[in-house]
Amino acid sequence: MDQEIKIKESDLHPHIRARMLQRGISIKEIEETLSRGWDAADAVEGTTGKVAVFTYNAEWEGKLFEEKEVTVYYKYKGEQFILLSAKARYGKNFKKGEKR
Repeated sequence: MDQEIKIKESDLHPHIRARMLQRGISIKEIEETLSRGWDAADAVEGTTGKVAVFTYNAEWEGKLFEEKEVTVYYKYKGEQFILLSAKARYGKNFKKGEKR
Protein backbone atom coordinates (compact mmCIF):
# COMPACT_ATOMS: atom_id res chain seq x y z
CA MET A 1 0.00 0.00 0.00
CA ASP A 2 1.53 3.27 -1.08
CA GLN A 3 -0.94 5.64 0.50
CA GLU A 4 -1.98 6.70 3.96
CA ILE A 5 -4.62 4.28 5.21
CA LYS A 6 -7.44 5.27 7.56
CA ILE A 7 -9.30 2.57 9.47
CA LYS A 8 -12.63 3.21 11.20
CA GLU A 9 -14.07 1.22 14.10
CA SER A 10 -16.76 0.03 11.69
CA ASP A 11 -14.04 -1.54 9.50
CA LEU A 12 -13.07 -3.89 12.33
CA HIS A 13 -14.69 -7.30 12.63
CA PRO A 14 -15.32 -8.24 16.30
CA HIS A 15 -12.66 -10.97 16.01
CA ILE A 16 -9.89 -8.59 14.95
CA ARG A 17 -11.01 -6.01 17.53
CA ALA A 18 -10.70 -8.70 20.25
CA ARG A 19 -7.24 -9.73 19.01
CA MET A 20 -6.11 -6.09 18.95
CA LEU A 21 -7.15 -5.60 22.57
CA GLN A 22 -5.58 -8.90 23.60
CA ARG A 23 -2.31 -8.06 21.83
CA GLY A 24 -2.07 -4.35 22.68
CA ILE A 25 -2.45 -3.04 19.12
CA SER A 26 -4.08 0.31 18.33
CA ILE A 27 -5.93 1.39 15.19
CA LYS A 28 -3.17 3.98 14.65
CA GLU A 29 -0.53 1.23 14.66
CA ILE A 30 -2.55 -0.76 12.13
CA GLU A 31 -2.86 2.32 9.91
CA GLU A 32 0.86 3.06 10.14
CA THR A 33 1.79 -0.57 9.48
CA LEU A 34 -0.41 -0.66 6.39
CA SER A 35 0.89 2.72 5.18
CA ARG A 36 4.62 2.38 5.79
CA GLY A 37 5.26 -1.28 6.59
CA TRP A 38 7.15 -3.83 4.53
CA ASP A 39 5.87 -7.15 3.20
CA ALA A 40 5.43 -9.95 5.74
CA ALA A 41 7.26 -13.07 4.61
CA ASP A 42 4.82 -15.37 6.43
CA ALA A 43 1.61 -14.28 4.66
CA VAL A 44 -0.23 -17.24 3.17
CA GLU A 45 -1.26 -17.35 -0.48
CA GLY A 46 -4.16 -15.00 -1.20
CA THR A 47 -3.34 -12.87 1.84
CA THR A 48 -1.03 -9.89 2.16
CA GLY A 49 0.84 -9.01 5.32
CA LYS A 50 2.64 -5.83 6.32
CA VAL A 51 5.12 -5.41 9.18
CA ALA A 52 6.34 -2.32 11.04
CA VAL A 53 8.51 -1.84 14.11
CA PHE A 54 7.62 0.89 16.59
CA THR A 55 9.64 2.40 19.41
CA TYR A 56 7.80 1.26 22.53
CA ASN A 57 9.85 1.85 25.73
CA ALA A 58 6.98 0.76 27.96
CA GLU A 59 5.74 -2.20 29.95
CA TRP A 60 3.71 -5.03 28.48
CA GLU A 61 2.48 -7.72 30.86
CA GLY A 62 4.88 -6.56 33.56
CA LYS A 63 8.07 -6.39 31.46
CA LEU A 64 9.76 -3.37 29.89
CA PHE A 65 10.24 -3.55 26.12
CA GLU A 66 12.08 -1.19 23.79
CA GLU A 67 10.18 -2.06 20.61
CA LYS A 68 6.92 -3.46 19.34
CA GLU A 69 6.68 -5.28 16.00
CA VAL A 70 3.18 -5.19 14.50
CA THR A 71 2.11 -7.43 11.63
CA VAL A 72 -1.22 -6.88 9.87
CA TYR A 73 -2.80 -9.38 7.47
CA TYR A 74 -5.44 -8.44 4.92
CA LYS A 75 -6.91 -9.33 1.56
CA TYR A 76 -9.16 -7.90 -1.09
CA LYS A 77 -12.47 -9.45 -2.08
CA GLY A 78 -13.14 -7.69 -5.35
CA GLU A 79 -12.65 -4.02 -4.45
CA GLN A 80 -13.37 -4.56 -0.75
CA PHE A 81 -10.41 -4.30 1.65
CA ILE A 82 -10.72 -6.87 4.46
CA LEU A 83 -8.57 -6.83 7.60
CA LEU A 84 -7.98 -10.40 8.71
CA SER A 85 -5.71 -10.31 11.74
CA ALA A 86 -3.02 -8.39 13.56
CA LYS A 87 -0.27 -9.62 15.83
CA ALA A 88 2.35 -7.98 17.99
CA ARG A 89 5.72 -9.04 19.34
CA TYR A 90 7.48 -7.12 22.05
CA GLY A 91 11.27 -7.01 22.37
CA LYS A 92 14.24 -5.13 20.95
CA ASN A 93 16.48 -5.12 17.91
CA PHE A 94 13.79 -6.43 15.57
CA LYS A 95 14.95 -6.77 11.99
CA LYS A 96 13.56 -3.88 10.02
CA GLY A 97 12.62 -4.47 6.43
CA GLU A 98 12.21 -2.15 3.52
CA LYS A 99 8.92 -0.77 2.35
CA ARG A 100 7.98 -2.41 -0.93
